[in-house]
Amino acid sequence: MRVSELMQRNVQTVADDEALNEAIGALTSSHISALAVVDRAGQMVGVLSSTDVLTSEAEAENASAREELFENTVVGDIMTRHPLTVSPNTLVREAAQQMLYAEIHRLFVVEDQRVVGVISTTDIMRAVATGQL
Repeated sequence: MRVSELMQRNVQTVADDEALNEAIGALTSSHISALAVVDRAGQMVGVLSSTDVLTSEAEAENASAREELFENTVVGDIMTRHPLTVSPNTLVREAAQQMLYAEIHRLFVVEDQRVVGVISTTDIMRAVATGQL
């Protein structure tokens, strides 16, 4: 089975120059833990995860620094650059192995440097539980 058969196609993205507080709003309102980060040309340049946000907040020295983080930071400042991705034609088994070895919960699916989907551990478990895999 290929990733394209299980991936979620409705993927939220965020611009690398968008304000961090806006991106956090998108994460919370959509009940997701990561956003694909794209540049002005629409090409994927990174991932912003809740872990990235929490790590940056924890590294802030005091309340004032945390406030400044949320008010004056853009997504590109704290995103994870060069994220692992897969193509739609990747075997689901290979995608699962990448997630396992990298200890991550999702892979964005990219074709011609553009995000076309996302596959998560939940998608794979659902496929196993329903007999698709």
